[in-house]
Amino acid sequence: MLTGLTLLAIALVTAIGIALDMLFGEARRWHPLVGFGNLAACVEEKMNSGNVQFARGVLAWGVVVLPFSFAAWALTTWLAGWNVIAALAAHTLLLYFSLGLRSLREHSLPIARALAAGDLAQARLLTARIVSRDTARAEEPDLAKAGVESLLENGNDAVFGTLFWFVVAGGPGALFFRLANTLDAMWGYRTPRFLAFGCAAARMDDVLNFIPARLTALSYALLGNTRQAWHCWRTQASLWSSPNAGPVMSAGAGALDISLGGDAVYDGEVEQRPVLGAGPAVSGADIPRAWRLVASTTALWVGILCIAGVFLA
Repeated sequence: MLTGLTLLAIALVTAIGIALDMLFGEARRWHPLVGFGNLAACVEEKMNSGNVQFARGVLAWGVVVLPFSFAAWALTTWLAGWNVIAALAAHTLLLYFSLGLRSLREHSLPIARALAAGDLAQARLLTARIVSRDTARAEEPDLAKAGVESLLENGNDAVFGTLFWFVVAGGPGALFFRLANTLDAMWGYRTPRFLAFGCAAARMDDVLNFIPARLTALSYALLGNTRQAWHCWRTQASLWSSPNAGPVMSAGAGALDISLGGDAVYDGEVEQRPVLGAGPAVSGADIPRAWRLVASTTALWVGILCIAGVFLA
């Protein structure tokens, strides 16, 4: 938690960081996470070889994550001892750079608009930018499903996990989480290239996301069809390959009264995934509904922080 600050102050800083993200979005040039991703790609290219790929993956994870996280911690600690306003500003900026709420909206809602206009080619192009599955021959239900699944899962990864670790450990905690999550997105694949090298990145992300994912699932359930979301979470989450995406997406699908999962095409092959949720297949109109669920959950978290801060002040 931010040293020496009340929970109400943390809530206010959180609200400011979210407001900055919604006002300005991701920096178009020189975004820290983009630079980090480029560095991670270079490190992986040089270190992902040989017969000890797991050990190299552990070392590579530490090389790219720990120095930046330590630097953020050292900076905010030094500023706290010098000027509390400057320290608050640093924590706020670290949160802003780590959040991706507006980015979720900017990448998902255009897919819904393209589908509504019947522009399948544009919808396929836009969807391909946010998912790793093949979209070249995808039809509207496939594209809508990909958009909703990305929103629900990345609501946890890009927003709620970041907010959780910000409350726990301030700006450095938010940055640490997003860097670890970025490496999981880059290296955490079960392919011959990354199965051993990316194992550490995937497992670390699982650990850091364990509590946030379940809080996210609970929040989705509270803001939608609660009984159905809870049922889907209990009965379907364990069927999903990811221990954290399972609760998030099953609860989210149940809350929205839709069905997710099922077949998806990766690298030209159909992958049969468990069905999550309950209700009709997804349509393009469900993408804005999923966005509103993520946005409402963000407001819920900030509201809870503010209320807790007032009563515990």
